[in-house]
Amino acid sequence: MAPKRVDREARREEILSAAVRVFARRGFAATRIEDVAAEAGIAKGSVYLSFGSRDELLAAAFARLAERSADVLAHASAQGAPAVERLASLVRAAVAMLADEPDLTRVMVDLWAAGRHGGAAAPLDMASVYREYRGAVADLLRRAADEGDLRPGVGEPEATVVVGAIEGCLVQWLMDPGVRLDGLAGTVVEVCLSGLRAEGGPTGP
Repeated sequence: MAPKRVDREARREEILSAAVRVFARRGFAATRIEDVAAEAGIAKGSVYLSFGSRDELLAAAFARLAERSADVLAHASAQGAPAVERLASLVRAAVAMLADEPDLTRVMVDLWAAGRHGGAAAPLDMASVYREYRGAVADLLRRAADEGDLRPGVGEPEATVVVGAIEGCLVQWLMDPGVRLDGLAGTVVEVCLSGLRAEGGPTGP
């Protein structure tokens, strides 16, 4: 019988998923390639066939998250639905993206904290991520105001609060197993927009 051929891309994804689980459980700094190999159930050398180093594994994991984040932002900027509805969809999609990747989200937060204290920084520019989301949210807020759904004058400060609300829920979810992140998106939208609605405007996105 011919040996079973392993799809290289599927193996790469298996290794990447195993690495993220170990990074989340042990911490990136404490994780060795041997740990990733053991988690994936393969030999150490097999990891190196797909990834040259631990840093390369981490960068690949964040690249996957960055691609999904770009899709979320692109969808929000697409024309068609009213801006307030696109804003609600953006918040829900961002929350769903993070909720779908609990281990990688934990690694991201841990590395951000380590970088703030002189440790290794995450291969993802969090300041740029925040700027992109604030910009997208601010644009939708302004458009919603132009469409009469929100009061005039909303923009960057309010966008900062919306993004901060998502991050605050995220941190609580990571720290407290009793918090369900995937059920908070609608609440974030309603709480953040309740004080911004135009008089006589709709009460929900």
